[in-house]
Amino acid sequence: MSLQLGQIVPDFEAQTTIGPIHFHQWLGDFWGVLFSHPKDYTPVCTTELGEAARLKPEFDRRGVKIIGLSVDTLERHGGWEADIEETQGQAVNFPMIADTDRKVSEAYGMIHPLADPTVTVRTVYVIDPNKKLRLSLTYPPSTGRNFLEILRVIDSLQLTDRQKVATPVNWQPGERAIILPSLSDADAKTRFPQGWETKKPYLRYVTISE
Repeated sequence: MSLQLGQIVPDFEAQTTIGPIHFHQWLGDFWGVLFSHPKDYTPVCTTELGEAARLKPEFDRRGVKIIGLSVDTLERHGGWEADIEETQGQAVNFPMIADTDRKVSEAYGMIHPLADPTVTVRTVYVIDPNKKLRLSLTYPPSTGRNFLEILRVIDSLQLTDRQKVATPVNWQPGERAIILPSLSDADAKTRFPQGWETKKPYLRYVTISE
């Protein structure tokens, strides 16, 4: 059964490339991104791990811990990480879970029998500090993940957790947000004294400087 948004994600203990972890304890008060790979030494995932490692300072800046997962062993993870550094010009700088018994994969719904019952699909989970699932994405084997989009979603989630706003299509940090329809104009005046642009009663654009 797949996880649903707002659900507290399963806790687990696992062996990783930085040693054993207790997942909820490892996350602590941070946001988290858990992303799975079908198996080690796969070409698309090799490029993804290199890019995730390159962007780690951006995740750090947002208070986000990243962690990968594959059903292969720690020994194979080590060999693959050497290949990643060689081919992508970036060493892997975050932990990788060795889910050899598939306990994590099954708990998180990463095994899709109609795709391949022996390996995990390529899934991304964004988890907030309350350990609740805020985003899940599943990619086809042939398409590399867009980590800039994952960062954009995290920016949106963190903004909308702080403010009574939503973010419109193609929103980027610094652009206008939308005041929630549930917030009256009177309450909005208190929250957004800078004012806003009303396109429709339910569509009010506001610029937020944080």
